[in-house]
Amino acid sequence: MENNIFTLSVEQSKAIALRLQEKIMEGLREDKKEIACFPTYINPGKDFEGKVLALDWGGTNFRASIVEFKKGEKPLILESLKQPLSCKETAGFRQEDLSNAMTGLIVQLKQLDETVTHIGYCFSYPAESTLNGDAILDRWTKEIDIPDMPKKLVGDPLLAYLNNQEGMKNQFKVIKVVNDTIACLFAGLAQPGYDSYIGLIVGTGTNMAALIHRNQIEKLNRDYTGGDLIPINLESGNLKPQYSEKEYLTNVDEQVDKHSNDPGRQLFEKGMSGGYIGSVFRHTFPGVDIEPNFDGEKLNYMINFPAIYKDEYVATAKQIFTRSAQLVAASLAGLTLVLTAYENKDNYKTSIRNICLAADGSLFWSKDKNGKDYHVLVREHLETLLQSFGLGHIHFHFNNLDEANLVGSAIAALS
Repeated sequence: MENNIFTLSVEQSKAIALRLQEKIMEGLREDKKEIACFPTYINPGKDFEGKVLALDWGGTNFRASIVEFKKGEKPLILESLKQPLSCKETAGFRQEDLSNAMTGLIVQLKQLDETVTHIGYCFSYPAESTLNGDAILDRWTKEIDIPDMPKKLVGDPLLAYLNNQEGMKNQFKVIKVVNDTIACLFAGLAQPGYDSYIGLIVGTGTNMAALIHRNQIEKLNRDYTGGDLIPINLESGNLKPQYSEKEYLTNVDEQVDKHSNDPGRQLFEKGMSGGYIGSVFRHTFPGVDIEPNFDGEKLNYMINFPAIYKDEYVATAKQIFTRSAQLVAASLAGLTLVLTAYENKDNYKTSIRNICLAADGSLFWSKDKNGKDYHVLVREHLETLLQSFGLGHIHFHFNNLDEANLVGSAIAALS
C-alpha cells in the first residue's frame, strides 16, 4: 500500500492509554462497564504438594495436563495432551458436547491416578468469578458461540460430568476456573522480587490481568476474606474507541467488526489479536482472492517469507503487525497508569519500579526474521509511552514462562 493507513502515533497511543485507564477505574467501581474488571476470588498460595489436573481451553485447542508440585521445587508438568477444539463451525454444539470432547482427552492421561482430586481450568473468556473459585460465563468472544452456557457456571457442570463417567478412576472434589490472564499472573507470581505483576495474553485474543489493592475495588464482594491484593481479570480487549479518536481504527477495522459474530464488541481486540489481524489483512484487499481462514499465524508467515508474496502484501502485513504491537504497548501503559495512581493512597504505600510481565500467546512471542520481533516492538513503544507519561523510572521485565496457563491454573486449583 502506498499509504500506511495503520500508522499509530505516540499521541494516539497516549490517548488510548488514558482512555483505558479511565475505563479500568470505572470497571473497578461498578459492574457491567466497558472494561469489566472481574475480581478473581482466589488467593494464590505457595509451597503446594501433590498432583493436579490442569485444563486449558482458549478456543482453538484444548489441553489436558498433570502438574505435580513438590515443596521447594518448581512445578513439573508430568504429561500434557492437546487436540483441536474450536467448535466454531459445528452446528448445534452444546455444553454437554464440550464436556464430552474434553473428557475424551482427559481419560487418555496416563498420569491421571486416584490421587488427583483437584482441577484447575484455564478458561479464556469473560467470566465472573464466584467465591468458591468457579466462574459464571458472561459472554463468548473470539467467534465462539455455545448457546446454553452464558450466564451459567463453567466449572461445576464439567466436574459433575467427569465424576459421572463410567470407568473414571477419580472422584474430583474441587474445580477452580481462571481466565488465561489470571493463570499467567499466578505463574508470574512464582518469580519473586518485583514490585507489581501483570498477566498478558496476545494470541487468538488479547487481555490483561493485574493485582489491585482491595481498597480500590469498590464493587468487591465484602464476604471475600482473601488477601489485600486481588487478582483482577480486566477483559481489556473490549475497549471501544471514542469516535473523536477513531483514527487508530480504520474503515478496514469497521469491516472486520461488521463481519464478526459480535459487532460492536471487542473492538480493541479485533485491531490487534491473532484471531483478527488476518481478517484485517483480508479486508484491506477487498475483491482479492485471499483464503478465508487467513489468520495471524499466516500473516506472520508472510512477514518471515516475503519472497513468495507480492511486495504490497508483505508491506501491509508488516504495518498491521506493527500496529498490533503498538496497541498492546498502549494497553500496558494504560494499566501502568492505574497501578501507579494507587501509590501512597489509603495507607497503601508502595513504589513501583520493576514490573513482571508474565506474557503468553503465540502472537506476542512471534518472530520477524527480517525485522524486529513482536515483543521487541511492544517494548520499544511502551518505553516511549512511559517516558512521555513521566514514568521512565518504571522497567518492565518480559517473562516468557513455560506453560504459564497450565501452571497458573494448577496453582489456582490448590489455592
